[in-house]
Amino acid sequence: MNFTIDDIKVRFCITLVTSFIGGFLFSIIHSPIPWLLGPMTAVLIGSRFGKVQFYWPKMIRDTGLVIVGYSIGLSFTKEALLEIVAKLPSMLVMTVLLVCFCAGIAFVVSTLSGVDYPTVLIGSIPGGLSQMIIFAEELKGINITTVTFLQVARLIMIIFFVPFLIFGPFFNNTSDTVSDLVTGGVVSDVPLFPNLIWFGLICVVCALLARKHHFPTPYLLGPIIGTAIFNLIGSHGPVLPPSLLDASQFFIGAYIGLLLKPEKLEHKTKIISLALISGMVMILVSIGLSMLLVAFYHINHSTSFLALAPGGMDQMGILAHAIHADLSMVTGYQIFRLLFIYFVVPPILRWIFKVGMGKTVNTP
Repeated sequence: MNFTIDDIKVRFCITLVTSFIGGFLFSIIHSPIPWLLGPMTAVLIGSRFGKVQFYWPKMIRDTGLVIVGYSIGLSFTKEALLEIVAKLPSMLVMTVLLVCFCAGIAFVVSTLSGVDYPTVLIGSIPGGLSQMIIFAEELKGINITTVTFLQVARLIMIIFFVPFLIFGPFFNNTSDTVSDLVTGGVVSDVPLFPNLIWFGLICVVCALLARKHHFPTPYLLGPIIGTAIFNLIGSHGPVLPPSLLDASQFFIGAYIGLLLKPEKLEHKTKIISLALISGMVMILVSIGLSMLLVAFYHINHSTSFLALAPGGMDQMGILAHAIHADLSMVTGYQIFRLLFIYFVVPPILRWIFKVGMGKTVNTP
């Protein structure tokens, strides 16, 4: 379907208004991270039942990721970096355990749904949405639609349920909670202007370099690395105002709401039900692993859970920022899992499919 420039403008404006209404309503009811959940929910509903095809430029989503990446990068101090290095063994163990649990969950879902195991397995690997979809496209016999749906359904489950868990009685958090560990080392005495302009340019350049070198989630990881480097050498950036952080959530939330397209899915009821159940099981597994982490390191429960939650690094970073959890710890574990899934998991899966399932899935 071809759209004129005027059509695209109308579709974007309708999506923008719908997203704003969603964010406003969620803020009125005091929802956790309202400007992420609100636009996402409103766009998800509006795009499914409205008569106009919604449109949200990826560039706006990327802008939101750059803002979140900058905020996360500010939390990396020398003390926080040393703490992360000391915890690398536990990062490896927890990541491997989480991936193994997901492989087991995928086997159960495959058995109950009748969908082939390689498709469900690729759709269940946590934290690598774009990478797993690209990987699935490289293999023969993989149902790309099912992989995409399982990945997005898991992500939406995490985005919806984790905030309510974090702000609920189990974790006993309020917006004023302070982590027992390093609070990120973010300085507040740096003037916003003109420093924000320079750091904005740094973040954009780092994002483009990360994309050029095929980094996972480049518009998030690039600004994190760039800001962290300048922060570590003593050139601190200014803390962003809450309104700008809300805007970054708004930019990301509306885009996520458009990702899920259940009308393209075969066996909708069964797959949707199993995807929701498996997503909930993943959350429970993450809570269990986070308790082990708390017992071993005696760290904050919220920090531990967000570090291991099988969601997107940007969403977990937003949540960690909202409750003043240890951003560097959360991001460190999330980045480690992302890199592990990006570089280690695909070769292992190729080997498994080639040796054990060669008759079902063939690599080109």
